[in-house]
Amino acid sequence: MFNPTYKKDLVVNPVLTKAIFTVLAAFFMLNVTHFFKACNPAVPLSYSDFQERQYYIDFAAVRGSNHMRELKRTIALLPTEQTCQLFTGHVGCGKSTELRRLKAELEEMGFYVVYFESSEFLDMSDVDVTDILLAIAHQVSANLEAQKILLKPEYFVRLFAEIGELLQTPIEFADVEFSVGISRITARTKDSPRLRSQLRQFMEPRTNGILKAINEELLGKATAELQRRGQQGLVVIIDNLDRVDARQLQTGRTQPEYLFIDRGDQLSKLNCHLVYTIPLALIYSNENETLRQRFGGGVAPKVLPMIPVRSRQQTPYAEGVHLLRHLILARAFPDIAVSRRLEAVTQVFDDLATLDRLCLVSGGHVRNLLGLVRNCIQQSDPPFQRETVEQVIRGQRDALARAIDEQEWQLIGQVVKQQTVTGELEYQTLLRSMFVFEYQDLEGTWFGVNPVLAETTKYQEWVQRAGAQSGA
Repeated sequence: MFNPTYKKDLVVNPVLTKAIFTVLAAFFMLNVTHFFKACNPAVPLSYSDFQERQYYIDFAAVRGSNHMRELKRTIALLPTEQTCQLFTGHVGCGKSTELRRLKAELEEMGFYVVYFESSEFLDMSDVDVTDILLAIAHQVSANLEAQKILLKPEYFVRLFAEIGELLQTPIEFADVEFSVGISRITARTKDSPRLRSQLRQFMEPRTNGILKAINEELLGKATAELQRRGQQGLVVIIDNLDRVDARQLQTGRTQPEYLFIDRGDQLSKLNCHLVYTIPLALIYSNENETLRQRFGGGVAPKVLPMIPVRSRQQTPYAEGVHLLRHLILARAFPDIAVSRRLEAVTQVFDDLATLDRLCLVSGGHVRNLLGLVRNCIQQSDPPFQRETVEQVIRGQRDALARAIDEQEWQLIGQVVKQQTVTGELEYQTLLRSMFVFEYQDLEGTWFGVNPVLAETTKYQEWVQRAGAQSGA
C-alpha cells in the first residue's frame, strides 16, 4: 500500500505512522449524503461539470461499439456541411449522459453546440413537426442571444403577427427577442389542446415556409456569424424525443411513425448538424428501412446497448463487471485515483463480492444499478451487508415479476433460447418492459433475460424444464 522507501520511517517514527493512517482514513471516508445524491438514477451526468465528470465511466470498450466517436467523427469530418444522425437506446442505459459528453467534446473541438431535452418544452403525448421545429428555433435563438447574436427573421415577424391575432396574444418584435416571441406562443398553447389544435391547423400548410425561414434567416446566419467568431459550426442535439408517446393517430399511424418516418424528411433538412434521439420501437418496426433511408440518409440509427456482465455463453464478463464497480465507487470516492478505489470498497460494502452481486444482477443497466445502490442507502448506513443487498434485490425482483403473465413468460423463454427479439410485439412486450436486455459483441447483437427475473422461481422452473427436454 505504501512506497517501500517509507518503511524505515514508519517503523522508527510511530507519530508519523499514526498521522499517515489518520490522513488515509479521512481520505477513504465515505460521505453518505453526497454518495446518495450522486447515485440519483433520474439525473444524467453533466460531463461539462468537473465534479460530475469525475463520476463518468467510459463503457465503449465493452459495449461492442463506440457510437459517440462515430457521431463525433461524422460532424468533425464535415464541419461546414449539414448532417443528420439518429441515436436511440433502452430507457436508463445512459443515452443522455453520453450525449452530454458528446456536447462537451464537440465544444472542445470548436463547435457551437445547442443541447436540449425536448420533454421540457413539448407535450410528449401530443407532438407535431412544427412543434419540434419551433422548439429547435427557440433553443438555438435563446443560446445565440446569450452570446449577443441577435437575429429577427423577417418571415417570423409576419408569421408571429398573424399567430398573435389567432391566439389573441399580440407579439411585437420591437419589444422582445426572437426566442421570447416563440416562448409566448408555446406558453399560450401549452395547457390548451383547443388552442394547440388551432395553431397547428394554421401552421401545417406553412411548414415548408417555416423550415425555409429557419434555415435561411436563423441557422444560416447564425452559422456564418459563429464561423466569423472562429467556431467550426453549429450542432443541435435534441434529447428525449425517444419518449414521444406511441399513441395511435386517426390515420392509423402511431405518433413516432408519423413524426420520424412520414415527416422525417422535413426534420432532417435543417441547415446545421443534427443529432436526434428517436423511439427504440422504430428499430423493430416494419418501417425500419424506410426510417433509415428517409430520415437517416441511408445510415442506420445508433443503438446504445446495455453494459455486458455476462457473455452470450452466459459466463461472467469480467471487464464489464470491473467497469460497473467503478461506476459505483467513483460516486462514493470521486477524489480517489482510479487505481486506489477498490482499496476503499469495504467502506461501502462488506466485501467486493457483495458489490459484484449488485453489478451482475443489474444486467449492466446503469439506472437499475444506481437505483439498487440508492435503495441500499435508504435501508442502512454503509458498509452494506450482504443481507441488506439481498433484501433490495428481492424487492426489485418481486416488483418486476408481478407484472408478467404466462404468455410473456413464454416469450421470455424464447428470447433466452434464441437470444433474439424480432418485431414490434416482442419489443413492446419484452424490451420496453425491461424483461430482457440488448447487448452487443463482436458477433453482433444478442438479447438476454433481465438478471433480476432469473432470480424468480418461475424462471428457474422454466430452465429446469428446458434442460430436461433437451436432455430427453
